[in-house]
Amino acid sequence: MATVVQSCGAPLVVPLLLCVRRPASSPVARPPLHKIAAIYAGLGVLLAGDNLMYSYPLLSLPLSTYSLICSTQLCFNAVFSYFLNKEKFTVLVLNSVVLLTFSAALVGVSHSSEETKSNVPEGKFAVGFVLTLAASAVFALILSLMQLAFDTVLGSSAAHAVLEMQFWSNTAAACVSVAGLFVCGEWSALTAELEGYKKGEVAYGMTLAWTAISWQLTTMGMVGLVATVSSLFTNVISTVGMPLSPVMAVIFLGDRMEGVKVLAMLVGIWGFMSYIYQHYLDDVKIRKRSESADGTQTAQAKLS
Repeated sequence: MATVVQSCGAPLVVPLLLCVRRPASSPVARPPLHKIAAIYAGLGVLLAGDNLMYSYPLLSLPLSTYSLICSTQLCFNAVFSYFLNKEKFTVLVLNSVVLLTFSAALVGVSHSSEETKSNVPEGKFAVGFVLTLAASAVFALILSLMQLAFDTVLGSSAAHAVLEMQFWSNTAAACVSVAGLFVCGEWSALTAELEGYKKGEVAYGMTLAWTAISWQLTTMGMVGLVATVSSLFTNVISTVGMPLSPVMAVIFLGDRMEGVKVLAMLVGIWGFMSYIYQHYLDDVKIRKRSESADGTQTAQAKLS
């Protein structure tokens, strides 16, 4: 059910798709329908598998271990971005990747393992560990493949292309997830799960509904960033949110702000600012080149 709810909110994107029109002209011809369908279906299958691999280990891993392994997704993304998206790595970008990974790892370590320790057999722990590591790698791969699709196949980063990518990939993921729910037989236990929810059936339904909505908003933001900036930047934004989560817990849940959490937040902000500063330097170079080109054209016009 945790896997299903991450993608079943795809129909929520339909009103936006109807309101946002596809650009009338595009520098790249729209690829054949079967090619686009294959891309969306492939991403959807990967997304469904990734959601399952992220959800299942929560049953068998301490939260600290789970968070620690999840922090590796940025490192995986850096590798995939280098090979698939031709991402250029400078000292500042590498510094950002390392610091944000350490920051996310510190957040994971700061959680008490004893409070979240699972009483499952040791074999289940190993399976959960492997699945979480695989999920982090697949998530990074999905982001890089999305960027590759936007850059080389779709040739557009317009809002309509972003919404199409989100809707069709999540629809495919939802179909695979729902099929899995019936194949494994878990659907037969949903009634008992609903009736056994401590806060009542309405609260259970609202929890699922708002979780689905939240996932779609998150996905929209991630796909939009992949289309307009890069997959690596998207993962940087996702990772920098992890050290900031303790602040939200302090404000809304009354948690204590421990020294390790403060350190993780500061390291995360430092890593994020390193990445942003690199983008600033890149923008300065582009502007200088543009001004130099304009000056050359003006000089040639005067001479002619």
